[in-house]
Amino acid sequence: MCGLAGLALATGQAPAATVLEAMTRALAHRGPDGHGHHVVGNVALSHTRLAIIDLVTGDQPLFAGPAALVANGEVYNYRELRSENQLHCATNSDCEPPLHLFRRDGIGFADRLRGMYAIALHDRAARQVMLARDPFGIKPLYLAEIPGGIAFASEPQALVAAGLVVPRIRPEALAELLQLQFTTGAETIFQGVRRVLPGETIVIADGAITERHRRAALPEGGPELITVEAALARLDAALEESVALHQRSDVPYGMFLSGGVDSATVLAMMARLNERPVLAFTAGFDVPGAADEREAARVMAASVGAKHVTVAVNEAMVWRHLPEIVAAMDDPAADYAIIPTWFLARRARQEVKVVLSGEGGDEIFGGYGRYRSAMRPWWLGGKAPRSRGSFDRLDVLRAPLTGWRDGIGAAEAAAASPGRTRLQAAQALDVADWLPNDLLVKLDRCLMAHGVEGRTPLLDTGIAEAAFRLPDALKVQGHTGKWLLREWLARHLPAAEPYRPKQGFTVPVGAWIEGVGEKLGPLVAAQPGVAEIARPDRVAALFRAAGGDKHKGFAAWHLLFYALWHRRHVEGVQTEGDVFAALSAR
Repeated sequence: MCGLAGLALATGQAPAATVLEAMTRALAHRGPDGHGHHVVGNVALSHTRLAIIDLVTGDQPLFAGPAALVANGEVYNYRELRSENQLHCATNSDCEPPLHLFRRDGIGFADRLRGMYAIALHDRAARQVMLARDPFGIKPLYLAEIPGGIAFASEPQALVAAGLVVPRIRPEALAELLQLQFTTGAETIFQGVRRVLPGETIVIADGAITERHRRAALPEGGPELITVEAALARLDAALEESVALHQRSDVPYGMFLSGGVDSATVLAMMARLNERPVLAFTAGFDVPGAADEREAARVMAASVGAKHVTVAVNEAMVWRHLPEIVAAMDDPAADYAIIPTWFLARRARQEVKVVLSGEGGDEIFGGYGRYRSAMRPWWLGGKAPRSRGSFDRLDVLRAPLTGWRDGIGAAEAAAASPGRTRLQAAQALDVADWLPNDLLVKLDRCLMAHGVEGRTPLLDTGIAEAAFRLPDALKVQGHTGKWLLREWLARHLPAAEPYRPKQGFTVPVGAWIEGVGEKLGPLVAAQPGVAEIARPDRVAALFRAAGGDKHKGFAAWHLLFYALWHRRHVEGVQTEGDVFAALSAR
């Protein structure tokens, strides 16, 4: 787990040392354990390291013949890749096998990698640079066309910090952010900054992209015929293999445990595979009436003998640290789960450098309520996912938000491939955009802000092969989603009470905002980013009513997030102090 950056310029162009240094400094939080660089001719690679595997010889860049590599992430099947391909590696690094596979297989080198990764390779002999990203998009990678070539980095803010990109907002992406809480597709919210798509490998030669290759995260085809017992046996084997691979580490690891099915599944399998007690971290909110998962998590942890650490989050903590939390989200996702995730990561870093979490369970196994709606035809009340935006019918903005669903619409068309059911298409839609551009960017930024590596064993190609093509009836039964996963959990961790109705993870931001709405609303309304899109009087009224209406609470949170985000990442204002100081500073 690290940060990477680089320049792939046209022939005759020389990378500027000051630019490379600025990008490296901007990514220092991603790799506090060391840094390295590779500069040859018109190409430069930079790396900041969080040492997890091969603490002695794993520094990067890694070299083999005329090729050099820097990577962010983990290749979990590195041992198997070595033995099966008879690779002669000079280090014990999990990232060296991809380097040798590249020399043998070229652009398809990443097709057999199992893990989370963003990789940059330079082949001096071929005069090419390759950029590759894992198929689920767990690890981020961005690029920008600049005068003389292409720049790339693990975070957009590194490109901005180096003066390679001016942080100008794309109106289409802003509409998406406000309505959906994340942005879709390859284009980011910054003009000129693009994502390397999940599963994509890009070839750059002479400062320009010349070739693309894409690896799918999900298997093709509709549901297969399989019995419940056969599906459970296959699932058990896939979970055991994935969690075992995701535990490969030369440093201590733990897990994030909620009261839900996904993290309970990870807990159950970790307890099976580890001789020592699992170390589990759970966040809760000290707010009367707020959904609090600490007790359910405590019961589950106790049932397997896990060491359980709780993190209490209160309103004062949120207002104090929210500017820092939002600052970490340079590719913005206005998901209020960034709040507990950031505090969990801060606490976990006191004991571990690696945590496993349950992200991806809903998408892979069919857990969201919107999937049940998507399964029904429109004449029976079915509707497309994300058909309503956060600001619909609120009359807060100066002008209606248009085109905000265009990206989702394009992804819907791509997800509905031949043979797939409505449920599979809805799952594939979320895997394409919601997952990498909201849930996984949240996990990446909040954990890397504290130098913690986040691993997601439910987002694994082996798990996808075992689960995505299950019959719809093994995913959704009546009002119950993730049926097969719940059935597995009922047999292996009954303390999880897996057939309880899905509670969902909520953060009481609406109530908190309303409690300080008289003060906070006008401050948010006065911010340049908000003032140009929203009517001040309506913003103030929205904040005063945020606690009594869920829809208004979401909208108020999105404006608060955007005000803080715009101040830091567009205006470039770095302030100290709480949310009120950050919004008041001039």
